[in-house]
Amino acid sequence: MRNLGLTTVFGNPGSTEETFLQDFPDDFRFVLGLHEASVVAIADGYAQATRSVAIVNVHTGAGISNAMGTILTAAQNHTPLIVTAGQQTREMLLMEPWLTNPEPEVLARPWVKWAYQPVRPDDVPGAFMRAYAVALQPPAGPVFLSLPLDDWDAPCSATAVVRSVTSRVAPDPARLAQFAQRLTEASSPVLVLGADVARAGGWDAAVTLAERAGTPVWAAPACERPPFPEDHPLYAGGLPFAQGLLSQQLAGHDLIVVIGAPVFRYYPWVPGPYLPSGAELLHVTADPDESARAPVGDSVIADPVLAIEALCELVPQRAAAPAVQTVEHRMAPHPPAEPSVAADDAGPLTPRALFRLLRQSFPPETVLVEESPSNLADLHAEWPVTEPDSFYTFASGALGWDLPAAVGLTLAERDSQRNRPVLAVIGDGSLQYSIQALYTAALLELPLIVVVLSNNEYAILKAFSKLEQSPGVPGLDIPGLRSDLLAQGYGATGVRAGTADEVRAAVAEALKRSGPTVIEVPVDPTVPSLT
Repeated sequence: MRNLGLTTVFGNPGSTEETFLQDFPDDFRFVLGLHEASVVAIADGYAQATRSVAIVNVHTGAGISNAMGTILTAAQNHTPLIVTAGQQTREMLLMEPWLTNPEPEVLARPWVKWAYQPVRPDDVPGAFMRAYAVALQPPAGPVFLSLPLDDWDAPCSATAVVRSVTSRVAPDPARLAQFAQRLTEASSPVLVLGADVARAGGWDAAVTLAERAGTPVWAAPACERPPFPEDHPLYAGGLPFAQGLLSQQLAGHDLIVVIGAPVFRYYPWVPGPYLPSGAELLHVTADPDESARAPVGDSVIADPVLAIEALCELVPQRAAAPAVQTVEHRMAPHPPAEPSVAADDAGPLTPRALFRLLRQSFPPETVLVEESPSNLADLHAEWPVTEPDSFYTFASGALGWDLPAAVGLTLAERDSQRNRPVLAVIGDGSLQYSIQALYTAALLELPLIVVVLSNNEYAILKAFSKLEQSPGVPGLDIPGLRSDLLAQGYGATGVRAGTADEVRAAVAEALKRSGPTVIEVPVDPTVPSLT
């Protein structure tokens, strides 16, 4: 682990893990989380920010069960994690005693790339090396090791072999040349870029290709990492993640080139064709499963940035494309919204007014983390992402990832000495899924700032209720939560800010604080329209 650089262990220890953690080395660090789902997400944020593998230790089958929601998200985030869990003593496994994981290779699936319990203690070092290789190779993702607690006392005759593996796959030159020719010959091509472009550090290459090919650029539906600067003249916006609406938005293009994203990520069923009439699709992905399940299009398996760089060499310069009108990140095509009313003290702030205030109050280099699904369009409108590696959210749609991930991101900012401020914007409902992550931030004295939009409801579910014509759904109101007071119980500073001036003052104080701050802001509870 030391030779692989895995000297930070994110974990929540249990009885079956103590033999693994005993005599913990002085040059290693244990980052404690109070719930396994938070532990995995903290490690996920850290791994994404450091572009490295992270190791997570949870407690046998119960811990893996608790962690499954964020393991699901890590899988769809393509984050390389080695998730380990203790197992009961081998001598008792046949009887399935208390706290046994009876099927360790099965429980974590389908959200891990590989799951394994060593057949004998001597196989543990090799299992770690294989886990590292599988997690890192494309498509990156989490793996799982189940480790019987008595293995650590066994003599080891095997040598711990450390080897390097690739994390990038180059495209087939002949296949990519065909793609380049089709892109060159298209009369109205368009690029759709996904989060894998951002993960591979591909912003500059993506800008070069868009300008060379003279194409507008869309962010793929529900894109968790912005793949392209949102203030660029060719940036068209974020595609809707419903089938009929997406094809409607892309009407008029004869070639759609999707790079580093699934084809396509859909959520509600809105009928319509996969592609607009007369359009063809080309797909570049490092994930063979994404390629296989795409319902339309021709594909090539490749690192997205290597493919983009190769296309830049093959595609001739077109005439400069005119600037495009950026469409807001909404479910359905929308014209740009009129600016909301100015943020003042007259009643609760609208989410959009709050986001404008935050953008004005934070340094431009701030890292933004988002888990406020009903307000995503307003957030992007008021806070366009113009620098790489400065915006993170969850790929899975499973709430509870973003707060602990923001803890991991803040830790990575400190470890890397970049020290950019980290702001997590989270709904009052979303916060409850993983609020215990605040304890880790307080324990490590991380200057994370969390702004909680308090509307006392699951607004996104009310919006879907309208879309799905399902009135009278119970459980969509959540009155009585006080996120600021809950934060204090975990050792964070918790404040409530009801006006624009109070928000400004709370942010100014938070930016000077060494530990975490939660700012609860009551907002207008108006349910946004998805269509």
